Formats: sequence, C-alpha cells, structure tokens
Amino acid sequence: MGLLDVLPWRRAKRSVPAGDDEIFDDEFQRKLEYLALVSRRVFAGRLRAERRTKKSGSGVEFADHRDYQPGDDFRTLDWNVYQRFEKLLVRLFEEEEDLAIYFIVDASASMGFGDGRKLRYAKKVAAALAYVGLANLDRVSIVSTTDAISGRMPETRGKARIFKALRFLRAVRADGRTDLGDAMKTFVAQNKRRGLAVLVSDLYDPAGFEKGVNVLRYNKFDVFVVHVLDPSEGRPKLHGDVLVYDCETGDEREVTVTPKVLTRFAEAFDMHRADVERFCVTHQVPYVAASVEVPFDELILHVFRRGGFLR
Repeated sequence: MGLLDVLPWRRAKRSVPAGDDEIFDDEFQRKLEYLALVSRRVFAGRLRAERRTKKSGSGVEFADHRDYQPGDDFRTLDWNVYQRFEKLLVRLFEEEEDLAIYFIVDASASMGFGDGRKLRYAKKVAAALAYVGLANLDRVSIVSTTDAISGRMPETRGKARIFKALRFLRAVRADGRTDLGDAMKTFVAQNKRRGLAVLVSDLYDPAGFEKGVNVLRYNKFDVFVVHVLDPSEGRPKLHGDVLVYDCETGDEREVTVTPKVLTRFAEAFDMHRADVERFCVTHQVPYVAASVEVPFDELILHVFRRGGFLR
C-alpha cells in the first residue's frame, strides 16, 4: 500500500467549520506587532535594496552597457567609453522594485478535517507573515486553493491593510479536492509579476505535491514551503473494525485496525513529511515543518531564523 493509499483515509467523522470568528482576536494582533518588531531587529543593518527585486531601468546604480540604438536618449550615452573606444554605448541602471509576496493557502477538505485546526493554524501563519511583509512595505496578495484558485485577495501594501487580509482569511473555508499542479498553473497565469510564493499546505495531493511546487519554480517564482502538520493524524486513536472515508472524495472503505496497521500508518505519515523536506532541500526550496502543536508565533520566529522569507 503506497503513501497516498494510507494518508487520505480518516475516521468516519465529517469536517466541521473552522470557527474562525475569534482566531484573530486582540491577543493575536498584539503578537503580530511584536513579530513585526522582531523581524526588523533580525534584519537590522541590511540595505533596504536587499529586500527588493531589481530590473534594468532609470535608477541610480549602474548595471551594464548596451549598444546605442536610434532614438535612445543622448543623456544615457557613456561618453567616457566613446572617448576611449569610439563606440556608442548606453548606460543601464538598476531600478528598485517592491518585492511581491504571494501567500497560497491550501483550502482543500483535508485542511479542515476533524476540528479544522490545520486550516486555522495555516490562517494564523499566513496572517502573521503577511503582516511582516506589509510592515516592510512589500506588496502582499493572498489566494486560497483547492484544485483551482478558490479565492483571491488582490495585491495590497502598507501595515494598515492587515485588516483586509484578516477579513479575507476569516472567510476561507475548507472544501474540495487538492490538485496543486492545476491550481498553480492558474496562479502563474494570473500573476505575471514574479516574486516570493509562500505555499501553506498539508501537501496531501494525490497527484503529488511536487507538481505544484515545480510549476512555481519553473515560472521563476521564489518558493517558500510551510508544511502544515497535525501529529495526531499520524497516530489516530482507532481500533477494531471501522469505516473510514476519503474526506475529499467521499470514498469509503471498511478497515480492521490492528497495531500493525497503526504502525504502518504512522510510518507513512512520517515518510510523507520526510519526502517533502527531502524534495525541498534537493531543489533548494526553503522549507518549514509547521506543527499545529507549536504556537504560531514560535513558528514565525523559527521562519525568521531559518531564512528564505525575509531576505
């Protein structure tokens, strides 16, 4: 039995609404401000330009030369080069551009399984990282995904816009199947401006989570993977004859749960996590395992130490 023959099967207990009315309470918002302050301390002393993408334009930092073409502004000619080599070359400069950060939150049914704490945790992590980005004047967008893009918060900028992000995340509900490959194809088609793509997901994708990550990589996005994990899913409290079902397709199966079956289930769960991390390390994709049992603010501090989000 393969990994995805084991992991999607759950107890015969339907997903419940995540109950998100209180997850972004006053205490949560106080922690956001603290995390933003910590992020500034962690990266104090670095040039502002290090947090921005660059393109050739009319900035102040010299980048390169190119041959003069009719119609070019004479003020851009490098006369020193002309005096030495009698060749007309145009000076190119680096132009700073705000970093675009995209938060891609998995809203498939597996994220809402049971009491929905994986989705609630994913929302908190996305909100916290979005606030840090907004506080640093980056351009932030959030999308929710299943096998398609199910919701979208358009690009916004500025710390005060966090309430817009919280409203969007509060409304996200878990439903539908996971297909990161198809969803990310739509995502890259909708977002021509490249930037940092933060994927927040349990990565339970029957077609393989690698497809979605690779679509982002091949389309020149910098990818950061936040792998949401609920350790209790790897050690379910089951015994005897039970009816289990796939929470995304509704398929059912009768299973006799024995200690051997539970051991294999735990091994498959651990193997899945190890496979995700191995893939990310091999392809130089920053990866963080996000256990729902770890307070979200501790995880964000770990993200800062890990690197790959704020650069």
